[in-house]
Amino acid sequence: MAVATLASRVAGFLRVLVLTAALGLGTRLLDAYNVANTLPNAVYELLIGGAMASVIVPLLTRAALTDPDHGVLYTQRLLSLMVYGLSAVTLLAVVLAPWLVELVAPGFTAEQHEMAVVFSRYFLPQILFYGVSATAGAVLNIRGRFAAPAWAPLCNSLVVIVVGLLYVLSGSFPLLAAGTSLGVFAQMSLVVWALGRSGFPIRLHLDPRGIAIRRIGGLAGWVLLSVLGAQAFLIAATRVASLSGPGGVTAYQNALAVFQVPFAVIALSVMTTMLPRLSRNAARRDHDRMVRDLSLAVRVAVVVMAPIAVAMVLLGRPVATLLFEHGNSAAPTVRLLGTVLAAFGLALVPFSAYSILQRGFYALQDTRTPALITAGVAVTGIAGCAVAGFVLPAGSIVVGVPIAYAIAYTIGLLTTVVVLRRRLGWIDGRRLMRTHVRVLIAVSAGAACAVGALFLVGTSVPVLAISAAAGVGALGYLAAAKLLHIGELRLVVVTTLGGLRLS
Repeated sequence: MAVATLASRVAGFLRVLVLTAALGLGTRLLDAYNVANTLPNAVYELLIGGAMASVIVPLLTRAALTDPDHGVLYTQRLLSLMVYGLSAVTLLAVVLAPWLVELVAPGFTAEQHEMAVVFSRYFLPQILFYGVSATAGAVLNIRGRFAAPAWAPLCNSLVVIVVGLLYVLSGSFPLLAAGTSLGVFAQMSLVVWALGRSGFPIRLHLDPRGIAIRRIGGLAGWVLLSVLGAQAFLIAATRVASLSGPGGVTAYQNALAVFQVPFAVIALSVMTTMLPRLSRNAARRDHDRMVRDLSLAVRVAVVVMAPIAVAMVLLGRPVATLLFEHGNSAAPTVRLLGTVLAAFGLALVPFSAYSILQRGFYALQDTRTPALITAGVAVTGIAGCAVAGFVLPAGSIVVGVPIAYAIAYTIGLLTTVVVLRRRLGWIDGRRLMRTHVRVLIAVSAGAACAVGALFLVGTSVPVLAISAAAGVGALGYLAAAKLLHIGELRLVVVTTLGGLRLS
């Protein structure tokens, strides 16, 4: 699974690079494409995505363990509800496409708005595809089949990469639009095919009642608030980015994609390995062990994320040039993307630590507290985006978005620490503070070395600048960390491989 996840992440990033080169960074076409492709993901996450892991999977698991038919009828009815309900939502979204585009991107010109509406009517059926794929994948996981759900996103990315390359040759708008949704359809088809091959009888019921819809709604209530907050923040950020003119939306979304790579590879692996043990300790009411687990997880993540964050700040523009200045991309937009990427470096550490500590509430089976904190983060972030829209010059408005992220998640992190300390009695603050101070000194040393390397080699050749600064900066950081006795670095390798045993 670790290999499949990594391969899917790499392919997803290659997909971004191919589409950027094919459609042109800084063009109205790519902005319209990205906004339209945001809509089905936002609607899916709002309706299903947030409740999948926290509500639907536990209900499917319980049915598989307690029902006489091992949950087959319950699962069939749930799949039926997904197909019927999401089909209706998809049709409604297609009708409302012009208003949805206006909601997300008010800064578009009339021509660009119309282009995004046409794209969105090709893309919105992905709502159904994502819902069926996620539900079928959950059933496979419960039945002990993990391969197909893990590899399916790779299939999606590969299809879209081929479509992007064919678009370069043909310039066919329908090929680009339909091919993008074909990738999600291929992802769904692989998972459904694997479900059928597992022996599960796939059958839709005309009457899907009998799955306790009211109970699902009750359990998902606080989760829905969390998802609403996150999606509202995302929409506000996209709206503000659209005010930066051509390339603003793509600069924000591509920088966000780069920002999410270290989080997904490192912090997410820490959270995945940590949550089962946290849940066991919470069930035993062993709060001391919970605190130690959370503390170690944050410290391990910070010693890796802090130097990456500094690298993003120092090397944002060279990285953007190396990755995105190809094909039809406009040089000014590439530079803007680099600035946005550098600003996102300020948010990496607080965002990672916040996400890890939130798992403490879930281990305690408390969905209310993290939902309220997430809502507060969203309000802060939306306010920050609004301030950026009023204060910054039009061409630089999008740079304010990652700064709003950094402020919002720093406040969210501090709030989470305070609430968890009250709930658990302590939070290992002395050790956390000691590690953070030592890491700050070490990354400062590494940053000084990296700046010196950049001064010597310059930034005119991006690959040389990145190699020199990253190499010298990493050596400086590691040397300082050794002198400062930052022991968490010994756990970095096993952490990134998903094998960390928190103890």
